[in-house]
This record gives sequence, structure tokens and C-alpha cells, in this order.
Amino acid sequence: MKRILTITLLLVLSLSAFAQPRPLHLWKGIPTMKREHKTQLYVYRAPDSINTGVCVIVCPGGSYSHLMGIRTEGYGVAKWLNKQGINAFVLRYRVGMYGYHHPAMIQDVQRAIQYVRDHATEYHINPDKLGTMGFSAGGHLVTMSGAFYKENYLEPLGVKSTASLRPNFVVPVYPVVSMQDSIAHQRSRKNLLTEEYTKEQQDKFSMELQMRPDMPPTFLVTAKDDSVVMCQNSIDLDRALTAAGVPHVFMLYDTGGHGYGLDEKRAPEAARWRFKFVEWLRDIKILP
Repeated sequence: MKRILTITLLLVLSLSAFAQPRPLHLWKGIPTMKREHKTQLYVYRAPDSINTGVCVIVCPGGSYSHLMGIRTEGYGVAKWLNKQGINAFVLRYRVGMYGYHHPAMIQDVQRAIQYVRDHATEYHINPDKLGTMGFSAGGHLVTMSGAFYKENYLEPLGVKSTASLRPNFVVPVYPVVSMQDSIAHQRSRKNLLTEEYTKEQQDKFSMELQMRPDMPPTFLVTAKDDSVVMCQNSIDLDRALTAAGVPHVFMLYDTGGHGYGLDEKRAPEAARWRFKFVEWLRDIKILP
């Protein structure tokens, strides 16, 4: 009996280690949105003893097709951010495998920004210290969140709020950037825009063509040997940020590939971007 209880306790503990917070359904109660639009937000609050009030909305990658990397590029990142005193909100946004395309994705990230700011007091966060962080296609999404904040995709849905939709900082990690034929990640482009897109759409969603001086401060990360999303995406974005006079840091590593997130076993050098990121938050006066 004692052995059975011990095994049961170990099983419960092991399962709890992987348990995620109960998700919030961001479109619940919005009459214009269908019931099946189950965009979810997972709330990871920093411990009260080290809570800085800073918060990050985390968008995992997956070619705008799926979010299979949400454990490493979502939950794992959130838990690490919590250890830095940073609150995290992991966004399970709508993707192509369920039949969604633009504007579903930017609607979801804008809804997350609006929701978090509207509930800032409840979560003990500073609404003026909210950033977006995304990986791969999620990197494209968070870059859109900074570049297109003046385009309110929520108003046509009947969502009213006085909260700003502009993030205070943006962190694209090995991001999809361009929709141009020469360097586009074609699967991401297909899932975002479908196969029937116009030249105007192709240019609008090529983020290297959309940088303006009011783009939030940006921390950009990639590796030269990325065989999934050409590093030229990030190089072109860096040039565009520089030309627009946007404060930013560009971490271009020699090796690392794609999809490493925080995993130093996969990318011993590139995965350490996170420590430079924390230093950068202090430099721009987001972290104390």
C-alpha cells in the first residue's frame, strides 16, 4: 500500500510539473465572434517577491499553420521570464490548419494586448511596460503588432477599449519577416495570405517595408545558418529599422539554426540571446 501511494504521489508531481494554467478564452462573450473561435491566453504571473510589473505576450511559431512548439516557445519561455520577475501571457492564436488566415492572427494579438492592459491591476502589471515576443511565424506576428498598432482590427468586431494597442517593445526571434518571393518562408505566407494574394498584400505584410519611426524598440535575433527561415529576413528588417531610426538591437549569431528557443543544447551560443534581452530591457528602462 505504501509503495502504491508513493508511486501515485510521484505520478501526480510529475504531471503537475507539466500542467499549464487554465487558459482564458479571449473571444468569449464577444457577440460578433463565433463560439468556435477559441483563441486562448495562458497567464504566467511572476512571483510577488520579484514581480517587476513588466509583462510579455508570447507568440509561439509554426508557419502560421500550427503551434506545435508551444511547449518550448511558449510555456517554457514563460516560466523562464517568470524567474526574471517578468509576467508572461502565452497566446494560442488562430492558425491555418483550422482554416484561419489574415486578419485572424493580428486580431488575436491585438485582443491579447487590449485584454492584458484592461486587466493590469488584477495581474499586478504595469500597462506601460508590455511587450510582445514571438518565434518564427510568431516573430512576424509580433512585428505586425508593433508596425500596425494604429490599425485597430478590434473595432469592426465591436470590441471597445481605451487601451493602447502599441506594445512598448517587440522581440522577434528567428522571425519570418518578408512575403517577397526571393526570401519568403512560403508556408507561412500561404497560411497567412492563402495562395490568392495581391501584390499590395504581399508588400503590406513584408515587414521590412513597413518600418516607421514610431515602431516600438525592437530586439531582433537570428542565426546565419537558419535553414528554415533565411537569415536575410532579419538582415533586411535590421536595415529597415536602422533607416527608420527605430531603437533596436540585432543579435546575429553564426550558428544556431532554427527553432532553438532557449535550448542551449541545440544552440549553445544563439540560445543565450535571452540574457542579452534582459540587459536590453534595463538599457531601455523597462526593467529596473
